[in-house]
Formats: sequence, C-alpha cells, structure tokens
Amino acid sequence: MEGRAIARYVKISPRKARQVAELVQGKPVEEALNILHFSPKRASRPIEKAIRSAMHNLLQQRTEGRKEVSDLFVGQVRVDEGPTRKWYIPRAMGRATRIRRRSSHITVVVTEQKEV
Repeated sequence: MEGRAIARYVKISPRKARQVAELVQGKPVEEALNILHFSPKRASRPIEKAIRSAMHNLLQQRTEGRKEVSDLFVGQVRVDEGPTRKWYIPRAMGRATRIRRRSSHITVVVTEQKEV
C-alpha cells in the first residue's frame, strides 16, 4: 500500500525544491523527517509537511492491524513546476525588468517496503 500527499502552489522554485527532495527519496520516514527538520533549506518545511501528510494518509488506510512508522519508507518525491507569477518593476532610464516568481507542486508517496 501507499500513502500519497500533494502540496500544490508552494511558493518556491522547483529547482531549489528538487535539491531537497533528492536528500530524502528512498529513505525511512523517520530518517527523512530528521534530515528535513535540521536542513537549512527553505524547501524542507513544505516537503516535511507533505511527508507527514502522506504518512498519516497511509496509516488511515490501514484497517487490518497497526502499522509502525518505522516500517514506512519515502517511495517517491516528485517536484513539478506550478504557475509562474510575472510582473515588471521600473528600472533606470525608463526601462523595466521582468520578475518571475516560480511556484511548484510537490507530490510525496510513502510506501511500506523500500523501493529499489
């Protein structure tokens, strides 16, 4: 079984979020949460929340017997590009510069067995 959580419209660049996602992919959930909790990157907070949500979604699905958190693994962390907010700011000599504020969609899948 697998638990899935999607964090949409997270206001961080997908490129920066992918750097953090690579740290925890394929690791046990407890270890991944420890890595993210002490990581100085800004993307670690929304990814940590998504992992927690996916873990609880999986535990809610389990009806037969209790499942331990120590048996769960982060199966997949996918960071896709969301919409980009674009606007202009004035610059010297009548010019303008375009500002692009990127966002991302983070998908986390937590599984019961470690995927290769």
